[in-house]
Amino acid sequence: MTPEALERSQSWLGQAELRPTRQRLALASLLVGDGQDRHVTAESLHEAVLGTGDKVSLATVYNTLRAFCDAGLMQEVTVDGNRSYFDTRVDDHPHFYLEGCGSLKDAPAAELQIKSLPDVPEGYEVAKVDVVIRLRPIE
Repeated sequence: MTPEALERSQSWLGQAELRPTRQRLALASLLVGDGQDRHVTAESLHEAVLGTGDKVSLATVYNTLRAFCDAGLMQEVTVDGNRSYFDTRVDDHPHFYLEGCGSLKDAPAAELQIKSLPDVPEGYEVAKVDVVIRLRPIE
């Protein structure tokens, strides 16, 4: 881990007042160490952290990603009932899901127009609107 990646990771965790444990720093470095936004699955992040030589279990990766989401550092994007991605970009924005390769990418928010939403049941309010545009290769 470079000194810059360590500094970014510590700062990122500090925003949410999360204790910088060895595992959190290892995962944060992969997520924000280069200053770029990421879309990862728990499995892809686990594979990446193992590739650095750090020993972190898949359960720890899942628990840490949940803690990062709960702290507001990331958001979870569900593309189907059994596949979640974790996004380091937390502002409201749509996504493209590329079915052929199973990757998630940011879509241009300025081009999306949602003119209205259905009335919600009494006693409820809209918490968030997730937009995932599924793409497949042209055959």
